[in-house]
Formats: sequence, C-alpha cells, structure tokens
Amino acid sequence: MAGLFLCTRNPLPMDNSSSYFPIGLQFIFALAFVAAILGVTHWLGPKRRTAEKLQNFESGIEAVGNARQPMAIKYFMVAILFVLFDVEVIFFYPYAVNFRVLGWAGFGEVVLFVALFLAGFVYIIKKGALTWED
Repeated sequence: MAGLFLCTRNPLPMDNSSSYFPIGLQFIFALAFVAAILGVTHWLGPKRRTAEKLQNFESGIEAVGNARQPMAIKYFMVAILFVLFDVEVIFFYPYAVNFRVLGWAGFGEVVLFVALFLAGFVYIIKKGALTWED
C-alpha cells in the first residue's frame, strides 16, 4: 500500500511558478504572525512611563557617573587578544580533520602558523600589554 503513494505523479509540473505558492503563503503567514504579536504586545503592554523606568539599567547595577568617561585601553587589548587567539584555535580544526591528507607539507604550514602567532604573543608580552599595574 505504501508503494502506491510513492509512485503517484505530482499533478502540478515543478517548473512553473505555482510550485512556489506554499512558500509564499508560509512567508505571508509568518509576517502576519510577527505583526500580530508586535501589535498585541504594544496594545496590552504597560503604559506607565516614570523617571525610574526611563533610567538606563544595566546588569542590575545602579548607574553612577558619566558613561562617556575614558576607559583603560588594557581591557580592550585583552579582549582583542582573546579573540585573536581564539580564532587561532579554530583554524586547527580543519587541520586536525585532514592531517593525513595534508602530509608533511601541511604539518610544516601549521608549524609556521603557530610560530607566527607565538612570535606575536612574545611581542605582546615584551611590550607589557598584559600587565595590569599602572
């Protein structure tokens, strides 16, 4: 009985625009759903705007001082270095998957890659970018 359904032909040819009708219908329903949810939340949501509610709030900490004051560059240096070395680790995954195919030439390239990053890391340490004492 299941083979009967597998052998049936589609009555609509697949090379015309009517085969895209279900996709368009789903897109229209998705947009209508999003618009309806946004409208209902705006309609039913709270309307009281007090000074306390309009005040900036971040992580449960009271705002103290000016948010535009200068910040130490050390924080940004550590964040950028973390991203840099995190991306370096990500580049090891394709090598680990294909190390047999790449052979000794691939191993040499990975060693060069690591050596360049280690040279950069040594340079960063020599410059004192990771020391927090000011």
